[in-house]
Amino acid sequence: MDRHVRPRLASLSDFQFGAVATETIEDALLHFAQQNEQAVQESAGRMGSFRETRIVEFVFLLSEQWCLEKSVSYQAVEILERFMIKQAENICRQASIQLREKTEPQNWRALKEQLFNKFILRLVSCVQLASKLSFHYKKISNVTVLNFLQALGYLHTKEELLESELDVLKSLNFQINLPTPLAYVEMLLEVLGYNGCLVPATQLYATCLTLLDLVYLLHEPVYESLLRASIENSTPSQLQGEKFTSVKEDFMLLAVGIIAASAFIQNHACWSQVAGHLQSITGIALESIAELSYAILTHSVGASTPGRQRPVPPHLVAGALRAATSPTHEAGGIHPK
Repeated sequence: MDRHVRPRLASLSDFQFGAVATETIEDALLHFAQQNEQAVQESAGRMGSFRETRIVEFVFLLSEQWCLEKSVSYQAVEILERFMIKQAENICRQASIQLREKTEPQNWRALKEQLFNKFILRLVSCVQLASKLSFHYKKISNVTVLNFLQALGYLHTKEELLESELDVLKSLNFQINLPTPLAYVEMLLEVLGYNGCLVPATQLYATCLTLLDLVYLLHEPVYESLLRASIENSTPSQLQGEKFTSVKEDFMLLAVGIIAASAFIQNHACWSQVAGHLQSITGIALESIAELSYAILTHSVGASTPGRQRPVPPHLVAGALRAATSPTHEAGGIHPK
């Protein structure tokens, strides 16, 4: 690691809400909605397969070690996700072509080992590229990266590091400024502030960051419980799971669920008002907001933590959320697109 003094991590006090003109917010919200809709429509069956807990935890810890702001860690996970999917698709495409043309098959075990052996290098390259997107704060030097890899037993040169970054960039057609749920959370909190939300945006923001980390770390369990709740079946079929991919890639929905769950934790009496605002802003049904909020809460306050205050019983959380959405509100529900 570099021996110079490490800069402080960004403080929550560094973030300000209510400083942007309403016209700018309206334009940005429309852009985010269109961007999200396109991402949902383009989502494929293999999306999300690399957002595993160990991978996400590695990225988060590395970003914290290098004193990067939170947006960088989410961006790095998304860049790595897209890149690894591209790599898997390329391997499958090559296999399909060789089977069709009956050419000499490649050694797939060797390709798999090559992909595995370079995975840490690719992961670190994704973090480094994400840091360069937020260069106004801090970007990671090649020396820092090489020292880190060496500490793990991976010996690479600066040329190999640059080639790895270039491989990621080319694979993604240099489109690495990817949307993240954090950007949607911050945008919606800005709108809530203008709409007169009872819970201050700055107060919600700290809890939102914690819950968003949690959802990234427990991505599969959270969405598995959401899938089971949406289809009212404890054993969803493979087809139902594949169709549910669009829900997993819906960052607007995730942002709404994160904010609603945060509002419930901060002041559950204000949950209905916050959820109502979120529904009017995004058009997402109140029942969908309640279902995702419940899934998030049962994996946070609904989990027993040694040495902590006794958690809120899940059935009380569910009861409060359901009471807020019925019978006065029209039911919608989360459904695979």
